[in-house]
Amino acid sequence: MARTETLARLRNLPSVDEVMRAEAASLAVDRFGRSAVVSAVRGALTEARKNGKAETAAHDADHFAAAALTRLDAEAAPRLKPIFNLTGTILHTNLGRALLAEEAVAAATKAMREYVALEFDLDGGKRGERDDHLRGLLCELTGAEDATAVNNNAAAVMLVLNTLAKGKESIVSRGELIEIGGAFRMPEIMSRAGTKLKEVGTTNRTHKKDYIAAIGPKTGLMLKVHTSNYRIQGFVAGVSPRDLAAIARAGKIPLVNDLGSGTLIDLSRFGIAHEPTVAEAVKEGADLVTFSGDKLLGGPQAGFIVGRKALIEMINRNPMKRALRLDKIRIAALEATLRLYRDPDRLAARLPTLRLLARPLPEIESLASRLVPAVSSRLGAAFSVQAKRCKSQIGSGSLPLETIESTALVIHPSGGRGEGRALAALAAAFRRLPLPVIGRIEDQSLVLDLRCLEDEKGFVENLAKLAFSETAHVRA
Repeated sequence: MARTETLARLRNLPSVDEVMRAEAASLAVDRFGRSAVVSAVRGALTEARKNGKAETAAHDADHFAAAALTRLDAEAAPRLKPIFNLTGTILHTNLGRALLAEEAVAAATKAMREYVALEFDLDGGKRGERDDHLRGLLCELTGAEDATAVNNNAAAVMLVLNTLAKGKESIVSRGELIEIGGAFRMPEIMSRAGTKLKEVGTTNRTHKKDYIAAIGPKTGLMLKVHTSNYRIQGFVAGVSPRDLAAIARAGKIPLVNDLGSGTLIDLSRFGIAHEPTVAEAVKEGADLVTFSGDKLLGGPQAGFIVGRKALIEMINRNPMKRALRLDKIRIAALEATLRLYRDPDRLAARLPTLRLLARPLPEIESLASRLVPAVSSRLGAAFSVQAKRCKSQIGSGSLPLETIESTALVIHPSGGRGEGRALAALAAAFRRLPLPVIGRIEDQSLVLDLRCLEDEKGFVENLAKLAFSETAHVRA
C-alpha cells in the first residue's frame, strides 16, 4: 500500500515546464541562463525519482526550483577559495605562497582592465620589449648589468641551462642536486634542458680541486645551487661563490648561481638569519643569478635571471623564452612590488611577506588572549583551548632551519578516548567553514598558529558559522 502511494506521488512530480514557471527558477535564469537552469531542474527531478521517497515526491514546483538554484550556486562557487592560513608556514606553497602588496594588487587590476604598452615603445612608436618594464628596477636593486624574467625559477634555471649548456656538461656539486616541491629534481630539469650533469665531490664535501678537475672541452657552465629546502650539517665542506667565480673565470666558463627563493634585502634587520642576497651573489662574481619572485621577494610567481649583458642577450634569443614569458598582469604586479624595495625603511609595513615575518610576538600573544574565549565558547566543553608559544616557519624552501617565535591556539579533546578521530573531525569542520581555516595537527592537538592571522574580526565572524552539528558527533 505504501509503495503504491509512493509511486502515485512520484507520478505527480511537477514537470520541467511547471518548475521553470516558479519564481526561483526565473531568478536562476537571470543569473545563470535558461539552458543551465533547465539542466539543473531536470537533475533535481531525476534525483527525486531515484530516491523514491513519498515525502520527497510531495514537494511542489517551488521546492524543485529552489533546489536547482542551490545546485547552480554551489557549482558557480570559485574553486580557488580564500582561506585563513593558520598552519604556521608563512610562504606555504599549497596555499599560494606570498600575499601581494596593495600596490601590486592595484597595478595588476589596472593592467587587467585597460590596454597597456606591454611591447610598445611610446617614445619611438615602434615595437618594444616586455622585459623593459622590469629590467631597470632589477639592475638597480641587484647591481647586475642586465636582467630578464620568466614564469618561475625552475623555468629560469632550465632556460639558462638550455641556452648556455645544451649538448654540453654542467658541473654541479653532488651535495646540491636538490629535489624541490612536487618531486621536481635538479638532475631531471638539467636533462630536459638538454645538458649533461657532471657531478663533483660527495654529498657532504666538495673542494676546489673537484671543480677544477671537472672542467674540460665539453663543459658548458658551472652551476651552484642554493640548498634552500634542506641543510647538511656536521663533517661538511664546500666552495664559496667567490672562489667558484674565480675557478669559472680561469676555466673560461660561466658561473650560474641559483639562489632558489632569493631575497633583495638583508633579512637580519628583521631578526631573521642572514640569507645571501641577489646583490651579494652578483658582487661575488656569478655571471648569472636566478631567483624567485613569489617567495622571499613577496611578489607574484616569477623567475628572474640577472647578470652579464652578453649572456642575458643570448638567453632572450632562445625560442624557449617566448614559451616561458610573463603576461601583462604579473609584469604590472612585479613592477609595483620591486618599486617598494626602493624604500627599505617602509618595506616591512607595505610588503605582506615581510610584515608577517617581522610581526612582533607581543602582538600575536595579545591576539591569542582575545581569541581563546571566542573559540572555547564555540567548541564547548568537548575541547580545551589554550594559547601557547610555538614556532612558525618561513616555508617554500626558504631558510629551512630558521623558525620564528609565535603563539598558537592549541585545541585538545577533553575526553581521553578517540582523540585522533575527534581532532580529524574538528579539523574537517574548520575546513568546511565559509572561509576555511587551515591549521595543523601536532602532539594530539589542533594547532592554529596566529602569526598570519590579521583579520581578527573576520575570523571571529567566520567562527560563528561553525555549525554545532559539525562538532556534535565529536562529543559523542
